Amino acid sequence: MEDLDKSLQKEEIWQDIEKLKEIQKEKNKLLEIIEPIESITNRFLYLEEALNIAESEEEGYLLLRDLESEIEEIKNKVDNLELQLLLSGEHDKNNAIVSIHPGAGGTESQDWAEMLMRMYLRWAEKKGFNVNIIDLQVGEEAGIKDVTFIVEGQYAYGYLKSESGVHRLVRISPFDANKRRHTSFVAVSVLPEIEDDIQVEIKDEDLRIDTFRASGAGGQHVNKVSSAVRIVHIPTGIIVTCQTERSQHRNKEIAMKILKSKLYALLQKEKEEKIKSITGDKKEIAWGNQIRSYILHPYRLIKDHRTDIEVYNVEEVLDGDIDVFIKAYLKKFSSTP
Repeated sequence: MEDLDKSLQKEEIWQDIEKLKEIQKEKNKLLEIIEPIESITNRFLYLEEALNIAESEEEGYLLLRDLESEIEEIKNKVDNLELQLLLSGEHDKNNAIVSIHPGAGGTESQDWAEMLMRMYLRWAEKKGFNVNIIDLQVGEEAGIKDVTFIVEGQYAYGYLKSESGVHRLVRISPFDANKRRHTSFVAVSVLPEIEDDIQVEIKDEDLRIDTFRASGAGGQHVNKVSSAVRIVHIPTGIIVTCQTERSQHRNKEIAMKILKSKLYALLQKEKEEKIKSITGDKKEIAWGNQIRSYILHPYRLIKDHRTDIEVYNVEEVLDGDIDVFIKAYLKKFSSTP
């Protein structure tokens, strides 16, 4: 931090806007670590001094009672700092692009997809994150056929990357007149929203861009104007749709941003597979495997198969309390020592 402050004192730095932005970005990144550590250290020193006073006085036990809440608060701050340091991936601070796709099973799987969408929207709301739904296709009877939304907030991708994979639901079907038990599968994909300074080559001739009338909510507007945009990246077959904005230009802009993120993720995946083929690592890539089971019948349990975390308060989890799974995942799989 001292080195960066010295750099900012040099006159020539203020003539180089790009360099100045780079230094400020690095400085803010360091402050996010330094400030919590300084705060925790100061509170710990106060606590240590207060404990010494409590031990030396006759009625010190009264002070100890007051310090219990202080100890708990310091513990929570340390836990939060530990979690923040686990979010050290290149794109962990970015917004998250979340896509939810029902598996085979029609209405049953589509209803499960909508339940998962609600779970993530409630989680984002509790975190104070903003959610922008990009594309939503509603099922005929119930649930959703497909949805893509962006969770906007600091470390949104770092938290939600643990949710990529197949989610399994076991329950008595509300759509089965005979009240039989059904198993449904839904795939969740989470990508980081790529910043503008990262270059991903997209050739115009590799794109097919279609416009159509938006099918979601929006009153008379959706029936009159072909504002929705679908972009097909021909070489990879990646399809991105955006239909929530009133402006066709804005829908195209958002769709291109998501396409860029998907192509970047594809390139990263290809690099990882190449390294694995060289090193002889034949393990399957985690995305696409069943990561968690939500059992509502004959007993009530949610189990994460990667971390073995088990939770019995099913309703609270489905209402967005998924931090226990996120923290366990980060502690187990983070590269931070």
